[in-house]
Order: sequence, then C-alpha cells, then structure tokens
Amino acid sequence: MSHRLFVGIRPPPEIRDALIDLMEGVDDVRWQDDDQLHLTLRYIGEVDTHLAEDLALQLHAIELPTLDLTISGTGVFVRKGRVHTLWAGVEISPELKRLRQKIDRICVSAGVEPDHRKYHPHITLARVNRSSGSLEPFLERTASLRLGPWRADSYTLFESTLHRHGSIYEPILIYALRTPS
Repeated sequence: MSHRLFVGIRPPPEIRDALIDLMEGVDDVRWQDDDQLHLTLRYIGEVDTHLAEDLALQLHAIELPTLDLTISGTGVFVRKGRVHTLWAGVEISPELKRLRQKIDRICVSAGVEPDHRKYHPHITLARVNRSSGSLEPFLERTASLRLGPWRADSYTLFESTLHRHGSIYEPILIYALRTPS
C-alpha cells in the first residue's frame, strides 16, 4: 500500500479565517477550504507503508524551538506558461529554513528523493485552470497582505488523498517544536 505524504504547518484559526476572507473576486478557480490551508515544509510523495512508518519515527528526532511565521503578499506559480496555483507568501526566516533543512535531511536519509526545487514557502489559496478569470484584480488587492506573526509550536506529517474536488489532507502525526533540553 502506498501513502502520499507531506510535512507541513497549520496556521491558527484566526490566520486561516483571514485567508478565507480574501477568497473572492476570481471566477472559476478552486478555492482551498479551511482543512486544506497549510504551509508545506517538505513534499514527500508516494511511499510504501514501511518507509512511511520509518519517516514518522525519525521526524520525532527533530529538536527545534517554536518559530514565528508571517504571511506577506500573494503570487502565482506558473508551469509551461500557464498559471496553476494562487498563493499567499510566507516570509522565510533562519528558523524556518533550519526546520525545513532538518526535515529534508531526514527524508533523504530515509530514502526519499532529494527535492531539487528552490523552497518557496507559501500557503496555497486556489487551484487555477484554463477557464479561470483574471487574477490581476486579486493580486493587486492583496499585494501588500500581511498576517501575523503567529507562533508555530508544531509541525505535522499529513497524508494526502486525491478526490474529484481536490485533495483531502489528513494529519497522521503532530510533532511539537520545543527548545532542546
């Protein structure tokens, strides 16, 4: 059996509510719902049960303090000349970078392919398709968006299941961020 996994951080309810309040003014995009809002730290992809259990165990070894996260601005990801994702940016801090690197090292040492893409911390707001309306008004309205900072005191291993109307993300394990003793 295979599991589609990623590691992420869930923003607190007030940040998610503020993001949901922004979600309007673009026709024919698939807005994310509350359960889907997260900051991905590391996409893992399809792994078998043995590797999934191994990763779940090894992620416990990370000892890092809580970190403050701030949402700043919005933007889009483009693939082959077409916009496919509308996002809210998350400011990269040395603490966020360190957490991401530790998770990445654990994934690679467990046998997951290295992630060669440049890390761009963000929270996906919507999936965009060919029939979507213009994103310009939304991007102009939200260009100076700032939410937070908020204190992240944990990160989560999620399993993602694809459905016709989008993905369902199920938290598998939540790991506390804590100051090393």
